[in-house]
Amino acid sequence: MKMRKQFILTCCITLFTVTFFGPINLYAQPDRQFRSVEEVKGLRVGDTVPDFSAIGFNIAEFQLARALNQGPVVVVFYRGRWCPVCNRHISALQDSIALINKKGALLIAVSPEKPEYGAKTAEKTGATYALLYDKDYEIATKFDVLFQPDAATSNIYNAKLYADLKSVQSDDSQRLPVPATFIIGQDGVILWRHFNPDYRERATVTEILKNLP
Repeated sequence: MKMRKQFILTCCITLFTVTFFGPINLYAQPDRQFRSVEEVKGLRVGDTVPDFSAIGFNIAEFQLARALNQGPVVVVFYRGRWCPVCNRHISALQDSIALINKKGALLIAVSPEKPEYGAKTAEKTGATYALLYDKDYEIATKFDVLFQPDAATSNIYNAKLYADLKSVQSDDSQRLPVPATFIIGQDGVILWRHFNPDYRERATVTEILKNLP
């Protein structure tokens, strides 16, 4: 008798829900438009990088193919001027920019923040190399480093670090790049990479210099 009452109660609740809210899909998965950080893998050593171009606050236009005519290119992704770890990394690279250039390489850093915020990064870090604006996340997409943080993480970045992700980037999706580093040879092929979803782990200057041709 008890089981029969529970069954009748369940049926009544289901009928009420369907009547007022529509059919239920018990197996529906969360609707996720963009990938999580666990799903992005980054381009691998040996992959060819598609050509791209971008502007920055301190450069009228950068084009990868043109830069590779002069030598290898080191591409560093960073999250934005609001990220303390990024700022320390950008600053450390600036401290050794002469050693990187001595190897015949060009260093660029790429962020989804608009150029005026790149200027704020340069002010904080002293960076003199190109800080590029990844409009519409085109570059991060080509390198397979683009992901969407979960809502709780985005809220922390915006509330605690004043990231203001919806306003300073191409759209309000609040997507970010894994802060990876890639060395691209003059043939457009990746020679070395540092890719770690843990934003605290960054490529060191020593590693970059060691792996430049």
